Amino acid sequence: MNRLKIALTKGRLEKSAIELFEKAGIDCSPLREDTRRLIHTLPTEPLDILLVKAQDVITYVEHGVCDLGIVGKDTILEHGNSFFEILDLGFGACRFVLATKKGEDLYGKYRDIRIATKYPKVAKNYFEKMGMNVDIIKIEGSVEIAPLLGLADAVVDIVETGTTLKENGLQAVDDISRVSARLIVNIASMKINRTQIMEFVDKLDSVL
Repeated sequence: MNRLKIALTKGRLEKSAIELFEKAGIDCSPLREDTRRLIHTLPTEPLDILLVKAQDVITYVEHGVCDLGIVGKDTILEHGNSFFEILDLGFGACRFVLATKKGEDLYGKYRDIRIATKYPKVAKNYFEKMGMNVDIIKIEGSVEIAPLLGLADAVVDIVETGTTLKENGLQAVDDISRVSARLIVNIASMKINRTQIMEFVDKLDSVL
């Protein structure tokens, strides 16, 4: 039997994925050790776990280095291209929103609206569906400050509770998309190792 390679997003999604695996009866003891190792071989399953950054999960899966990956829907929408998205794992839940300063009339401008975001592809697709031309400004840090300084009229960002928006004088004016962790599969791996992959998927699905 082949050993499947699974890329996990380091951090919060990694911890939730390990908890899900253990709930499904998969021994994840190597991942519980206090170590800086990034590749872990599981003792009771034909599985190797790689711990990588979110965007790299997609890169490894798309290029066939890993058979499967667990990554947030936000990363999929912004960077994903060629793989199967086969299971919504439910954890890491949040949402993409469009947010403005409180009381701001976003659509009453006599020029293109300026949107600050870490997710230009998500923002572009949203406004294209709305039939609107906008100027998208890529921000790497906290986008909430952009409307306060006049750099942008609104932001497209991920929120969990909305507290950060409120504390910075912003309000969500539209929900764009629900976000949670997803299980993705390399296209070629699904053909070659379909039975093995689906057995793993069924294990996870049975405890969700």
